[in-house]
Amino acid sequence: MLGRAAETGIKVLTIDSVEYPGQLKNIFDCPPVLYMKGDILEEDKYAIGIVGTRMPTHYGKLHAENISAGLAKKGFTIVSGLARGIDSAAHKGALQAGGRSVAVMGSGLDVPYPPENYVLMQSLAESGAVVSEFPPGTGPNRENFPRRNRIISGLSMGVLVVEAGKGSGSLITANYALEQGKEVFSIPGNISSAVSRGTNELIKNGAKVVTGIDDIIEELAPVLKGFLSLPAGSDAAGNERVSLGGLKSSLAPEEKQVVEMLGPEPVHIDDIARQLGMGPAHIMGVLLQLELKGLVRQAAGKKFFIC
Repeated sequence: MLGRAAETGIKVLTIDSVEYPGQLKNIFDCPPVLYMKGDILEEDKYAIGIVGTRMPTHYGKLHAENISAGLAKKGFTIVSGLARGIDSAAHKGALQAGGRSVAVMGSGLDVPYPPENYVLMQSLAESGAVVSEFPPGTGPNRENFPRRNRIISGLSMGVLVVEAGKGSGSLITANYALEQGKEVFSIPGNISSAVSRGTNELIKNGAKVVTGIDDIIEELAPVLKGFLSLPAGSDAAGNERVSLGGLKSSLAPEEKQVVEMLGPEPVHIDDIARQLGMGPAHIMGVLLQLELKGLVRQAAGKKFFIC
């Protein structure tokens, strides 16, 4: 096992290791061994977990990404589970803002899941960390994901649930957060939407309603102790925009091709690949890089459009 980890660049941390996250040592049933790519830094103790459904609405995905980006610009680390949907949007929002993000996986670090998030996983390992309590070679077994949720909440000061149906795994993360004495936040959703039933129920049961990053910051203010600071050139909300022209001039040739063919109307990835003569797997990697640069966004059904 150790040999396999070393071959794939995976660090093996025991609870006595210097790099083992101090936040996890304080939770019940903390993982005795943690596998990691990248690094968890001291400042990552100021982290917010953002989780939600794998099948979000455009509303949920947009707000997960925007809130993640806003928090990242304020200096918070974003923790999530690398799953499809809200998790992926949260990680991407943090990376687009130039912030740090930590992914907690329900498989071995050499078994990327979902497979289409391989490039995202690599980006997270380079600018943050990807961790798992499961050894290399472990597949994405169903029973692994509820267990990994306690690590997401354990690494976070509080957990924001964006969209979640009844019985969603995201509600398990919220319950772990409550057991660990962490704050639970929820974005209100359409009362007729199945993916908002869990989040609306959380609010009824006392979760803090979130309509923007200030709601989270105000709730956590007593424990932040001067942590927050705005980057130079940012506005009061911590927003910092790079000009579109400046970004386009720095794009790789394939990225320019994609940007030039896309417009405000979403286009399916298969149509993009067909028009540009690229394989779907390859074009997905190009699109992800454009998402991280803030030029492209993904709509429902694997469709993409220019921001």
